[in-house]
Amino acid sequence: MQIDTNSHTPRIIDLAQTSAENGNVVWAPVKSIWYWFHTITAIVGGVLAFSWSALLVFLVFTAATLCLGHSLGMHRRLIHNSYACPLWLEYFFVHLGVLVGMAGPLGMMHQHDLRDWAQRKRHCHAYLRHGKRFWYDAWWQLNCDLKFDHAPQFKPEARVAKSKVYQFMEKTWMWQQLPWAVLLFYLGGIEWLVWGISVRITVSITGHWLVGHFAHNKGERDWHIEKAAVQGYNVRFAGLITMGESWHNNHHAFPGSALLGLYPGQMDVGWWVLEYLRNVGLVWDIKLPEHFPRRDALVSLPTRKHQRDKMRKPRSCPVSNFISRR
Repeated sequence: MQIDTNSHTPRIIDLAQTSAENGNVVWAPVKSIWYWFHTITAIVGGVLAFSWSALLVFLVFTAATLCLGHSLGMHRRLIHNSYACPLWLEYFFVHLGVLVGMAGPLGMMHQHDLRDWAQRKRHCHAYLRHGKRFWYDAWWQLNCDLKFDHAPQFKPEARVAKSKVYQFMEKTWMWQQLPWAVLLFYLGGIEWLVWGISVRITVSITGHWLVGHFAHNKGERDWHIEKAAVQGYNVRFAGLITMGESWHNNHHAFPGSALLGLYPGQMDVGWWVLEYLRNVGLVWDIKLPEHFPRRDALVSLPTRKHQRDKMRKPRSCPVSNFISRR
């Protein structure tokens, strides 16, 4: 089967004076107030309105929004186009991704692609590489935005930018929680509302930052990207709870791959779901490392060669076809 690996052109475009280094981190009031409103509600209401059924709602709803929404919808489908599916399923997954509470679909694409663009440069701003100490980085990422001196252009593909559905999601991304809040309150009262909305959003946003901080600072590496300002690291303890997203060194090496947990023992729940959906005919054209051209900047680390040689199936071509070696 022929896999299309050129599903979109780069969305971040350098302009004449563009620099990934120069800019100021400023407080973002809407972002900060949104986060702290849910965090305070989660801390206070989570204790006062605790019940075992509310905890179960939190676990199930969080797993669904992180796996189907953030990982499969926003990241592997909308941002990287690493598989194909019916449009109705894409819309549903992306809606669940919006419910994670970080941004709308265009906002998530912009945030993600801007960070990837900057990290591939020789140098980039500390905000974009999680380059500050733990608590400093927490304040920056959860409450602030980076304002470039000369920002690059963001140009999403027309099928997304002109979609009325995505335009609606983008304009109303915070309000997307409301129908679910009403439903949870109707079914389970204030306990389900607090745990299904505010506790879930707080844990998801905080967890996203936490994994991102470690995934760009500390962990295991099988791959090195030459001349890149930032390397990705695999955060082993978070493989399961992030639905496979914490295998970030793998993702830096093969950003278009739908499979993130490349080696035995690297649990990738998102991939398990994709395999099931493929088996029932709901997804197709799943992209793997072997489907992409060789990258001269991608180098396998010799200290991890025993792991690289165990890259798990379904692989049909050797790793040497798409990497360089030191």
